[in-house]
Amino acid sequence: MRDIGKMMQQARKIQERAAKLQEDLRAERVEATAGGGVVRAVTNGHGEVLEVTIDPGVVDPADVSLLQDLVVAAVSEAQRTAKQLYEQRMKELAGGLGLPPGLI
Repeated sequence: MRDIGKMMQQARKIQERAAKLQEDLRAERVEATAGGGVVRAVTNGHGEVLEVTIDPGVVDPADVSLLQDLVVAAVSEAQRTAKQLYEQRMKELAGGLGLPPGLI
C-alpha cells in the first residue's frame, strides 16, 4: 500500500510539473526570420503564431508570391524551433524525474 501512495504522489508531481511546463511554453517567445530578416515570425513555445512583421520595402505588388513564400518560410521556421524547444523541455522534465524518455 505504501508503494501505491508513493506512486500516486510521484504521479501528482509529474502532472504539476507538466502543467507548469505547458504554462511556461505558452509564455515563451520563439522568433524566426526569412529573406535576410525582411519577414519575421514570432510564435509561443507551442508553435502558435503570435506575430508576423514584414519590412515595407519587400512589398512588391508585382511579386506577391515572393512575399507569401517568405511569410511561410518564417512561420515554418519559428514553429520548427518551438517544437524543438517543447521537445527539449519535455525531455528535461522526464529526465529530472528519472522517467524513461517518451513516457510523458
